[in-house]
Amino acid sequence: MENHYEILGIREDASGAEIKRAFREKAKRLHPDIARTADAGAMRRLLVAYETLSNRDRRFEYDRIFQYAKQHDSWDYRTYLKERSDDPEYQAKRIFFELLHFEEDSAIKVWQESGGIDFPLWKFLDREDWMDCAFLLAEELARQGFAHEAFLILVSLLREEQEKPYFRHFTLDVELLLKEVVRLKLRRTVDDETWMDCLRAMLRLGFDAKTEAFYLKSLAEALFKTGDKESAREAFERAKTRDRKITLCKSARVGLGL
Repeated sequence: MENHYEILGIREDASGAEIKRAFREKAKRLHPDIARTADAGAMRRLLVAYETLSNRDRRFEYDRIFQYAKQHDSWDYRTYLKERSDDPEYQAKRIFFELLHFEEDSAIKVWQESGGIDFPLWKFLDREDWMDCAFLLAEELARQGFAHEAFLILVSLLREEQEKPYFRHFTLDVELLLKEVVRLKLRRTVDDETWMDCLRAMLRLGFDAKTEAFYLKSLAEALFKTGDKESAREAFERAKTRDRKITLCKSARVGLGL
């Protein structure tokens, strides 16, 4: 089990101000401009330690488990979570734990066995933990070819972030990954109806005009492919109101007489 106090270099009775100060000092030392070499693993461990100890409820739970672990040399947090496989709260924590410790395959397996996209991570984790966990999970799902599942998670994250921002940079991170999944991975993994549903979901997220034009154009082409020329023409006209330069693929242009 990671010793968060040791990572931050503080005492176990450190105050909130001491935790914040220690984090800032350590983060500065790990910055590439100072350390000269980036250490993503060390920075992630530092962030986890800070986010755990700076939150009163998470620190209380961590201290309880940490003190137990210190008294039992052979105790292992991963085993502790595994042994509670019938408790969804502990399995949610296990998924997050595995992701934070670069055991992505194990995290995906536990998530799938717990119900996959229907498993309510948000119900068993603090909001910040859920958002971090969901983002890491979506990244790995996309990498392993589960593009639709990644898409659904990212859409729910973006909606949550738009309603109540987590960190200012987080929205951009979610948007970038979501757009990448849609542009590069999603289409070849879903059927036509699902693809169109996903495009409509993207249009409800409130992107800028050019981005909306691209998704409307993609929707028009998908509708044309399914034979719905009237809806295809309507979608393309909407795209043109957002970007006058947008064009359809050749087959759709010819088929719609444009």
